[in-house]
Amino acid sequence: MSTTATPVAGRRLRPANLLKPTTRERAADWARRAPLLPALIFVIITTQIPFVVTIVVSFMDWNALKPTETGFAGLQNYVEVLSNSDFRQAIFVTIILTVSVVLACLLLGLGLALLLNQKFFGRGLARTLLIAPFLVVPVAAALVWKHAILNPTFGLINGVLTWFGQLVGNPNPPQLDLLSTHPLLAVIMSLVWQWTPFMMLILLAGLQSRPGDVIEAAQMDGATGWQVFQHITLPHLRQYLELGGLLGAIYIVQNFDAVFTLTSGGLGTANLPYAVYQTFYFANEYGTASAAGVIVVIGSIVVATFALRSVFTLFKKEAAR
Repeated sequence: MSTTATPVAGRRLRPANLLKPTTRERAADWARRAPLLPALIFVIITTQIPFVVTIVVSFMDWNALKPTETGFAGLQNYVEVLSNSDFRQAIFVTIILTVSVVLACLLLGLGLALLLNQKFFGRGLARTLLIAPFLVVPVAAALVWKHAILNPTFGLINGVLTWFGQLVGNPNPPQLDLLSTHPLLAVIMSLVWQWTPFMMLILLAGLQSRPGDVIEAAQMDGATGWQVFQHITLPHLRQYLELGGLLGAIYIVQNFDAVFTLTSGGLGTANLPYAVYQTFYFANEYGTASAAGVIVVIGSIVVATFALRSVFTLFKKEAAR
């Protein structure tokens, strides 16, 4: 007794030897991909080739002031980066800066997202104003904080303190100079102001994707607002919090503008990107600077890997709905 394969309705079956794509199909595939090739080539030229060159230079003993003594250094540059006290301090500052800014942005972004998720008059205008700091050029944002907010003579903070002191009968209140007394805090405040809207947008999207029927059922069962937030909203936002934290960490780890503009890396505020800048342009140690740059990229890739996993998990959940 023999059996014959029955073709599935609506599908055309080809013999096994014809399962490979034909020349026409391959040509059609390339025709669809061709418009993307210029962009792909541009990305490779501007990112991957310089990165490969940086990796090669990181294994070389190369000082621009001693061009005749250039040679192969092996892993010595990486040992120098990890053993040098200045680089270790820069790594420590980078970790402190990243963790503090990301956590503060997540907390403030969550509070603002919860506020904007409510219906009230002028919500559209409030949302636009809260997003505005994220649209400011990083160097311009740092200059605003340095000269318009933190300046000890005519800055906004000391102006408010003076006005408040006059109200309470103290015409000469103490003046703050955060850039001199707490420079790292000043950098953190500037970055938090700029990156909180980014976290707010991600968390607001998460809030607006909550299952409304589940929340309505919980409220009908007598759940309070805090219970709904604790047991429904917060678990739902977990992956959005992870995504915002990971993406924020990628950007803050590589931040250079705020440190350069506000403090020029002084008073213990030099992070790893600024240390790379100093080593390359002032010490002219191209090999050591390249090794430090590779370490920054590797750290960013590790964080980006977790961020991509969170993105893919969110996409799968949305597609499953």
